[in-house]
Amino acid sequence: MADWINTLLQGLLTGGLYALLAAGLSLAFGVMRMINIAHGDFAILAAYIAIALTGWLGLNPAEAMLLTVPLMAVLGYVLQRCILNRTLGADVMRPLLVTFGFSIIIQNLLLQGFSATPTALNSGNFGTASISLGSNIAAGLLPLTVMAAAVVVLLGMQMIFSHTMLGRAFRAAADDPETVRLMGINHRHVYAMAMGLAMAMVAVAGVFLVLQTNISPTDGPQHLLYAFEAVIIGGLGSLWGTLAGGIILGLAQAIGAKFDPGWGTLAGHLCFLAVLALRPAGLFPATRDR
Repeated sequence: MADWINTLLQGLLTGGLYALLAAGLSLAFGVMRMINIAHGDFAILAAYIAIALTGWLGLNPAEAMLLTVPLMAVLGYVLQRCILNRTLGADVMRPLLVTFGFSIIIQNLLLQGFSATPTALNSGNFGTASISLGSNIAAGLLPLTVMAAAVVVLLGMQMIFSHTMLGRAFRAAADDPETVRLMGINHRHVYAMAMGLAMAMVAVAGVFLVLQTNISPTDGPQHLLYAFEAVIIGGLGSLWGTLAGGIILGLAQAIGAKFDPGWGTLAGHLCFLAVLALRPAGLFPATRDR
């Protein structure tokens, strides 16, 4: 019984990382109706930036994250304002193709700069410490921190959407972009701010990812797939649905791996396909056709 509880707890906490990975993807789609094919690669880029900062400047992982997050936010703002805004419109293929190009560029730059050898960020005792919950049940301190970070990030996004002018601009741009333009709101700036926030969340996820496991420059598409599945399971454009989707995906993978180590990823994919077949809009959809 304790083994199963530990398995479910592991899957639950893994869902926090998937939710962090998926939150930026959900935000970009919810505000701009844009799917960022390079989303996973940006998470890997943030992870390598943190690795470089710890190696070159001697920072600890927390300090590296504090620098990586604003750097990625600025990068997201600039890319959206200067490039991606030009691709938005009726043709959904243009942003897909441009972000696919970003994916190829990031992977090749990281291969040139860091080689293809998998690497990780040393988390020291923090990465191996655990909290005993009794009866041979324990939760890792790092996964608990990731889950707490996911909840805090999503709560912060909910507060932004509900209680700030920027959040109201996000909602207006998502609901009726044409009217937003007619009212004189700078929609290009609003979209760029949304991408900046999405990239900040990607940076948090990327640093936590490299603290938990080895990464390589070509891992981006794999993590894009996990993020995409979490978004679809939870519901397009739904921030809290993204957390639920990440948890469901993490639980499915943990349960599958409990039966056979090779079934973990497959079980997650099968869960995604089941939700897609039965509830194409996801379990907690927040978007509607316009």
